[in-house]
Formats: sequence, C-alpha cells, structure tokens
Amino acid sequence: MLPKVTIIIPFYNDKYVPIAIQSALDQTYPNTEVIVVDDGSTEEVDKIQPYMEQITYIRKENGGTATALNYGIQHSTGEYIAWLSSDDMFLPHKIQVQMDYMLANNAPVSFSNYHLMDKDNEVFIPWCGKRFSPTNNLREVYETFLTVNPVNGCTIVIRKDVLDTTGAFNPGFLYTHDYDLWFRILLSGFRMHYIDQPLIHFRSHEGSGTSRFQPQIIHEMNTIETHYRPILEEYLQNHPTFY
Repeated sequence: MLPKVTIIIPFYNDKYVPIAIQSALDQTYPNTEVIVVDDGSTEEVDKIQPYMEQITYIRKENGGTATALNYGIQHSTGEYIAWLSSDDMFLPHKIQVQMDYMLANNAPVSFSNYHLMDKDNEVFIPWCGKRFSPTNNLREVYETFLTVNPVNGCTIVIRKDVLDTTGAFNPGFLYTHDYDLWFRILLSGFRMHYIDQPLIHFRSHEGSGTSRFQPQIIHEMNTIETHYRPILEEYLQNHPTFY
C-alpha cells in the first residue's frame, strides 16, 4: 500500500474553509487523511459541518497557526505531512505528483511552485514562486535561503520522521513559524527538493494574515534571518558538494 499522507488544515474564523477542505478531499492520491484543527474559532464553524464524516475535526484553544499545525501532527496517522491553509486550495493532483517524485527519489521534503488567486478564486499571477532548474537544484535551494524564502508552506510535503530530528513548528513565531522550520530542516541535512509545477492556488485577500500583519511578519523574518543565515553560510562552506 502507498504511504499515507496527512493533510492538516488549521482553521480560525475563515469563510474560505469549505474550498480548502474540498480540495483536500478531491486529491487523486489514494491514501490520505484530512485533519481540520479548529484553533478556537468563534465564526464560520458551521461551514465545516457538511464535511464531518469525511474529515477528522479537532478543536483546541486559540494559540496560533504553529500550535494548530503541531496539534494536527500529533494526531496524524500518516507517514507524510502536508499543510493547507484554510483560505488556499490544492490542485487535485498535488499530493500525487509530490509523492510520485518523493518515493522515486527518496526525498524527505518537497515543495513546488504555485498560482496566486484572488478573493473570487481567480488566478491573477500564475507561476508566482521562484523557479529552480529542474535538475541539480538542491544546492541552489540552499543558497537562495541566504537572500530570500523561496518556499510557500502550503506546497510542502514532508516525511513525518524528519520532524523527529528537527522538531515541529515554533509557536514563538506567530507568522513565520514555517520559515524557521525550513532553516532547521536544511541545517539538519535534509534536502528540500523543488518540483517545477504549480500545485496550489495561494489566495491573496485583504483579510489574510499576510496582508494584515506585515510589520510583525517583517520583524519575525529579520529575527530568523539574523540568526540562521550566518549558520547556513558556514554550513554551505563545509558542504561544497550536493548530490
């Protein structure tokens, strides 16, 4: 049997959550589970009700996205973990494409490109992410982290046992917990493989955290970069060859 992939959807007062859930349920990959972690929502919870028989629904006190993701990971039964924000959408073949690649290449982590969509589900910037060469891109990914974060968190699929080494998401970063984890993954020696396909629709809208909390996000990013980039630069100097 193919390995199980757990898709974790953190949810907090988000009207778009039915679109996210349906896209997770519509995956062509045959062995998935969908966990929706309600992070203490006070609104929009009724929108989850029609899906209760098809998902695992867990409610917890509000603590932020990192705590919701970690809670979902703790309750997951899959060997691989994927994360889907409640206002974004997986394309139907998303998990299939990444698992085919990861199993064929023994990849512990993979990420992909993505399309940017608006509040009405219309794509307005295709291929929004940084593109890497289709072959021999492992060192290129590492080097890119010295200047920018090239990874959209909802494109990630990660083998669950990687987190036994790196630890899970850091709740101390309310908005950039994923960025912190990517550095820890890289510095632990786990290669992050890029797949040159757009596999999700990432939503840009006025109510998103990315739009509302820019100053806090920039502050957290600066903290992470100041700490990790010198360490990563030294790591690259000591690891001149990537296979």
